Amino acid sequence: MGIWRRLRNVGFWTLCGLAALAIAAPALWVLYTVFHQSLPVIGWRLLTHNTNAGGLKNAILGTLWLLFGVLVLAGIVGVGSGIYLAEFAPRGIGQVARFFSDVLAGMPSIVLGYVAYITLVVQAGWGYSYLAGVIALSVLVLPYIVKTTEVALRQVPTALREGAAGLGMTERIILWKIVLPPALPGIMSGVIVALAISTGELAPLLFTVGFTDNNPSLALTHQQVPYLTSVIFTNLQLPDPQAQYLSAAAGAMSLLLLVILILIGRLITARSVKATRRMAL
Repeated sequence: MGIWRRLRNVGFWTLCGLAALAIAAPALWVLYTVFHQSLPVIGWRLLTHNTNAGGLKNAILGTLWLLFGVLVLAGIVGVGSGIYLAEFAPRGIGQVARFFSDVLAGMPSIVLGYVAYITLVVQAGWGYSYLAGVIALSVLVLPYIVKTTEVALRQVPTALREGAAGLGMTERIILWKIVLPPALPGIMSGVIVALAISTGELAPLLFTVGFTDNNPSLALTHQQVPYLTSVIFTNLQLPDPQAQYLSAAAGAMSLLLLVILILIGRLITARSVKATRRMAL
Protein backbone atom coordinates (compact mmCIF):
# COMPACT_ATOMS: atom_id res chain seq x y z
CA MET A 1 0.00 0.00 0.00
CA GLY A 2 2.81 2.41 0.85
CA ILE A 3 4.44 1.99 -2.57
CA TRP A 4 1.15 2.57 -4.42
CA ARG A 5 0.43 5.62 -2.30
CA ARG A 6 3.85 7.08 -3.14
CA LEU A 7 3.36 6.28 -6.84
CA ARG A 8 -0.04 8.00 -6.85
CA ASN A 9 1.50 10.98 -5.08
CA VAL A 10 4.33 11.20 -7.63
CA GLY A 11 1.87 10.82 -10.50
CA PHE A 12 -0.37 13.54 -9.12
CA TRP A 13 2.47 16.04 -8.73
CA THR A 14 3.79 15.10 -12.17
CA LEU A 15 0.41 15.93 -13.71
CA CYS A 16 0.32 19.21 -11.79
CA GLY A 17 3.78 20.10 -13.08
CA LEU A 18 2.79 19.26 -16.67
CA ALA A 19 -0.33 21.40 -16.33
CA ALA A 20 1.74 24.32 -15.03
CA LEU A 21 4.17 23.83 -17.92
CA ALA A 22 1.26 23.83 -20.39
CA ILE A 23 0.26 27.22 -19.02
CA ALA A 24 3.76 28.70 -18.90
CA ALA A 25 5.13 27.33 -22.17
CA PRO A 26 2.98 29.42 -24.58
CA ALA A 27 3.70 32.59 -22.60
CA LEU A 28 7.44 31.90 -22.57
CA TRP A 29 7.37 31.10 -26.30
CA VAL A 30 5.61 34.38 -27.07
CA LEU A 31 8.07 36.34 -24.92
CA TYR A 32 11.09 34.68 -26.53
CA THR A 33 9.80 35.15 -30.08
CA VAL A 34 8.89 38.81 -29.67
CA PHE A 35 12.04 39.87 -27.84
CA HIS A 36 14.30 37.80 -30.11
CA GLN A 37 12.87 39.40 -33.27
CA SER A 38 13.17 42.88 -31.78
CA LEU A 39 16.87 42.56 -30.85
CA PRO A 40 18.19 44.32 -34.01
CA VAL A 41 16.48 47.60 -33.01
CA ILE A 42 16.67 47.41 -29.22
CA GLY A 43 18.46 50.46 -27.85
CA TRP A 44 18.00 53.99 -26.58
CA ARG A 45 16.87 55.03 -30.06
CA LEU A 46 13.52 53.37 -29.36
CA LEU A 47 12.90 55.72 -26.45
CA THR A 48 14.34 58.90 -27.94
CA HIS A 49 13.05 58.88 -31.53
CA ASN A 50 9.55 58.86 -32.99
CA THR A 51 8.21 56.20 -35.33
CA ASN A 52 9.15 58.16 -38.47
CA ALA A 53 12.79 58.02 -37.29
CA GLY A 54 12.89 54.35 -36.30
CA GLY A 55 11.86 54.78 -32.65
CA LEU A 56 8.79 54.30 -30.47
CA LYS A 57 8.85 57.38 -28.27
CA ASN A 58 5.59 58.87 -29.55
CA ALA A 59 3.80 55.49 -29.58
CA ILE A 60 4.82 54.75 -25.97
CA LEU A 61 3.73 58.18 -24.78
CA GLY A 62 0.46 57.88 -26.67
CA THR A 63 -0.27 54.46 -25.20
CA LEU A 64 0.40 55.71 -21.66
CA TRP A 65 -1.80 58.75 -22.31
CA LEU A 66 -4.65 56.49 -23.49
CA LEU A 67 -4.23 54.19 -20.48
CA PHE A 68 -4.43 57.18 -18.15
CA GLY A 69 -7.73 58.20 -19.74
CA VAL A 70 -9.12 54.68 -19.39
CA LEU A 71 -7.99 54.54 -15.77
CA VAL A 72 -9.83 57.77 -14.96
CA LEU A 73 -13.01 57.26 -16.99
CA ALA A 74 -13.54 53.49 -16.78
CA GLY A 75 -12.14 53.37 -13.24
CA ILE A 76 -14.53 55.97 -11.84
CA VAL A 77 -17.60 54.74 -13.73
CA GLY A 78 -16.83 51.03 -13.27
CA VAL A 79 -15.99 51.14 -9.56
CA GLY A 80 -18.92 53.45 -8.87
CA SER A 81 -21.30 51.15 -10.76
CA GLY A 82 -19.95 48.10 -8.94
CA ILE A 83 -20.44 49.78 -5.57
CA TYR A 84 -24.00 50.74 -6.50
CA LEU A 85 -24.89 47.22 -7.66
CA ALA A 86 -23.36 45.58 -4.59
CA GLU A 87 -24.60 47.95 -1.91
CA PHE A 88 -27.55 50.06 -3.03
CA ALA A 89 -29.28 48.81 -6.21
CA PRO A 90 -32.81 47.36 -5.90
CA ARG A 91 -33.03 43.76 -7.04
CA GLY A 92 -34.88 44.49 -10.29
CA ILE A 93 -32.58 47.29 -11.39
CA GLY A 94 -29.54 45.25 -10.41
CA GLN A 95 -30.60 42.28 -12.53
CA VAL A 96 -31.23 44.46 -15.58
CA ALA A 97 -27.88 46.25 -15.16
CA ARG A 98 -25.99 42.96 -14.79
CA PHE A 99 -27.68 41.55 -17.89
CA PHE A 100 -26.62 44.47 -20.07
CA SER A 101 -23.15 44.41 -18.53
CA ASP A 102 -22.80 40.75 -19.56
CA VAL A 103 -24.02 41.59 -23.07
CA LEU A 104 -21.47 44.40 -23.31
CA ALA A 105 -18.69 42.10 -22.11
CA GLY A 106 -19.36 39.70 -24.98
CA MET A 107 -19.56 42.35 -27.69
CA PRO A 108 -16.72 42.26 -30.28
CA SER A 109 -14.29 45.13 -29.90
CA ILE A 110 -14.45 45.95 -33.60
CA VAL A 111 -18.22 46.53 -33.29
CA LEU A 112 -17.66 48.94 -30.41
CA GLY A 113 -15.00 50.69 -32.48
CA TYR A 114 -17.37 51.03 -35.44
CA VAL A 115 -20.16 52.44 -33.25
CA ALA A 116 -17.71 54.88 -31.66
CA TYR A 117 -16.57 55.94 -35.13
CA ILE A 118 -20.12 56.65 -36.28
CA THR A 119 -21.29 58.41 -33.12
CA LEU A 120 -18.16 60.23 -31.90
CA VAL A 121 -15.82 60.68 -34.87
CA VAL A 122 -18.47 61.41 -37.51
CA GLN A 123 -21.75 62.54 -35.93
CA ALA A 124 -20.28 64.36 -32.93
CA GLY A 125 -17.65 65.89 -35.21
CA TRP A 126 -14.69 65.09 -32.94
CA GLY A 127 -12.64 63.54 -35.75
CA TYR A 128 -9.95 61.00 -34.92
CA SER A 129 -9.19 62.02 -31.37
CA TYR A 130 -8.02 61.08 -27.91
CA LEU A 131 -11.43 61.39 -26.25
CA ALA A 132 -13.14 59.15 -28.81
CA GLY A 133 -10.50 56.46 -28.26
CA VAL A 134 -10.70 56.67 -24.47
CA ILE A 135 -14.48 56.37 -24.51
CA ALA A 136 -14.33 53.37 -26.88
CA LEU A 137 -11.75 51.58 -24.73
CA SER A 138 -13.59 52.46 -21.51
CA VAL A 139 -16.87 51.02 -22.80
CA LEU A 140 -14.98 47.88 -23.83
CA VAL A 141 -13.42 47.23 -20.41
CA LEU A 142 -16.18 48.63 -18.21
CA PRO A 143 -17.93 45.28 -17.57
CA TYR A 144 -14.74 43.75 -16.12
CA ILE A 145 -14.34 46.54 -13.57
CA VAL A 146 -18.03 46.50 -12.64
CA LYS A 147 -18.08 42.73 -12.15
CA THR A 148 -14.88 42.45 -10.12
CA THR A 149 -15.87 45.43 -7.94
CA GLU A 150 -19.28 43.95 -7.17
CA VAL A 151 -17.86 40.49 -6.44
CA ALA A 152 -15.11 41.93 -4.22
CA LEU A 153 -17.63 43.92 -2.17
CA ARG A 154 -20.02 40.99 -1.80
CA GLN A 155 -17.19 38.82 -0.45
CA VAL A 156 -16.72 41.14 2.54
CA PRO A 157 -18.30 39.33 5.53
CA THR A 158 -21.74 40.61 6.52
CA ALA A 159 -20.63 40.51 10.15
CA LEU A 160 -18.35 43.51 9.52
CA ARG A 161 -21.27 45.57 8.26
CA GLU A 162 -23.52 44.48 11.10
CA GLY A 163 -20.86 45.20 13.71
CA ALA A 164 -20.19 48.67 12.30
CA ALA A 165 -23.92 49.41 12.15
CA GLY A 166 -24.24 48.24 15.75
CA LEU A 167 -21.61 50.81 16.74
CA GLY A 168 -23.74 53.55 15.20
CA MET A 169 -21.75 54.17 12.02
CA THR A 170 -23.55 55.65 9.02
CA GLU A 171 -23.78 53.81 5.70
CA ARG A 172 -21.21 56.12 4.13
CA ILE A 173 -18.66 55.52 6.89
CA ILE A 174 -19.32 51.77 6.83
CA LEU A 175 -18.69 51.72 3.08
CA TRP A 176 -15.49 53.78 3.10
CA LYS A 177 -13.91 52.63 6.36
CA ILE A 178 -15.13 49.05 6.81
CA VAL A 179 -16.18 47.53 3.47
CA LEU A 180 -13.86 49.06 0.87
CA PRO A 181 -10.44 48.32 2.47
CA PRO A 182 -10.76 44.50 2.42
CA ALA A 183 -12.40 44.66 -1.03
CA LEU A 184 -9.66 46.84 -2.53
CA PRO A 185 -7.43 43.95 -3.76
CA GLY A 186 -10.30 42.53 -5.82
CA ILE A 187 -11.23 45.95 -7.16
CA MET A 188 -7.63 46.65 -8.16
CA SER A 189 -7.46 43.31 -9.94
CA GLY A 190 -10.39 44.36 -12.12
CA VAL A 191 -8.83 47.73 -12.90
CA ILE A 192 -5.47 46.12 -13.79
CA VAL A 193 -7.20 43.60 -16.06
CA ALA A 194 -9.02 46.48 -17.77
CA LEU A 195 -5.77 48.37 -18.35
CA ALA A 196 -4.07 45.21 -19.60
CA ILE A 197 -6.86 44.64 -22.13
CA SER A 198 -6.62 48.27 -23.22
CA THR A 199 -2.87 47.91 -23.76
CA GLY A 200 -3.37 45.21 -26.38
CA GLU A 201 -6.45 46.55 -28.16
CA LEU A 202 -6.30 47.68 -31.77
CA ALA A 203 -9.70 47.59 -33.47
CA PRO A 204 -11.43 50.33 -31.40
CA LEU A 205 -8.42 52.62 -31.79
CA LEU A 206 -8.19 52.14 -35.57
CA PHE A 207 -11.72 53.54 -35.81
CA THR A 208 -11.36 56.35 -33.28
CA VAL A 209 -7.85 57.80 -32.85
CA GLY A 210 -6.09 57.20 -36.17
CA PHE A 211 -2.30 57.52 -35.88
CA THR A 212 0.37 60.19 -36.08
CA ASP A 213 4.17 60.19 -36.10
CA ASN A 214 4.17 63.18 -33.76
CA ASN A 215 4.08 63.13 -29.97
CA PRO A 216 0.57 63.02 -28.46
CA SER A 217 -0.95 66.40 -27.67
CA LEU A 218 -3.19 67.33 -24.74
CA ALA A 219 -6.07 68.14 -27.10
CA LEU A 220 -9.11 65.96 -26.41
CA THR A 221 -10.57 66.18 -29.92
CA HIS A 222 -9.46 66.73 -33.53
CA GLN A 223 -5.94 65.39 -32.87
CA GLN A 224 -4.77 61.90 -33.77
CA VAL A 225 -2.88 59.83 -31.19
CA PRO A 226 0.02 57.38 -31.68
CA TYR A 227 -0.06 54.00 -29.94
CA LEU A 228 1.95 50.79 -29.92
CA THR A 229 -0.58 48.33 -31.34
CA SER A 230 -0.88 50.42 -34.52
CA VAL A 231 2.89 50.15 -35.02
CA ILE A 232 2.68 46.37 -34.57
CA PHE A 233 -0.18 46.03 -37.06
CA THR A 234 1.09 48.46 -39.69
CA ASN A 235 4.83 47.73 -39.73
CA LEU A 236 4.38 43.96 -39.73
CA GLN A 237 2.81 44.20 -43.19
CA LEU A 238 5.67 46.21 -44.71
CA PRO A 239 8.40 44.44 -46.73
CA ASP A 240 11.20 46.44 -45.07
CA PRO A 241 13.02 44.28 -42.44
CA GLN A 242 13.64 47.35 -40.24
CA ALA A 243 9.91 48.05 -40.15
CA GLN A 244 9.25 44.47 -39.09
CA TYR A 245 11.90 44.70 -36.38
CA LEU A 246 10.20 47.86 -35.14
CA SER A 247 6.90 46.01 -35.11
CA ALA A 248 8.43 43.32 -32.89
CA ALA A 249 9.94 46.00 -30.64
CA ALA A 250 6.50 47.60 -30.26
CA GLY A 251 5.15 44.20 -29.24
CA ALA A 252 7.96 43.85 -26.70
CA MET A 253 7.15 47.29 -25.28
CA SER A 254 3.48 46.33 -24.99
CA LEU A 255 4.43 43.19 -23.07
CA LEU A 256 6.72 45.21 -20.84
CA LEU A 257 3.89 47.64 -20.06
CA LEU A 258 1.68 44.68 -19.25
CA VAL A 259 4.25 43.24 -16.82
CA ILE A 260 4.64 46.64 -15.15
CA LEU A 261 0.87 46.94 -14.72
CA ILE A 262 0.71 43.48 -13.14
CA LEU A 263 3.56 44.30 -10.75
CA ILE A 264 1.90 47.58 -9.74
CA GLY A 265 -1.35 45.72 -9.12
CA ARG A 266 0.41 43.11 -6.99
CA LEU A 267 2.16 45.83 -4.97
CA ILE A 268 -1.07 47.71 -4.30
CA THR A 269 -2.83 44.47 -3.41
CA ALA A 270 -0.08 43.45 -0.97
CA ARG A 271 -0.17 46.80 0.79
CA SER A 272 -3.96 46.69 0.93
CA VAL A 273 -3.90 43.22 2.50
CA LYS A 274 -1.43 44.43 5.15
CA ALA A 275 -3.60 47.43 5.95
CA THR A 276 -6.68 45.19 6.22
CA ARG A 277 -4.88 42.85 8.62
CA ARG A 278 -3.85 45.78 10.81
CA MET A 279 -7.47 46.95 10.80
CA ALA A 280 -8.62 43.48 11.87
CA LEU A 281 -6.16 43.50 14.77
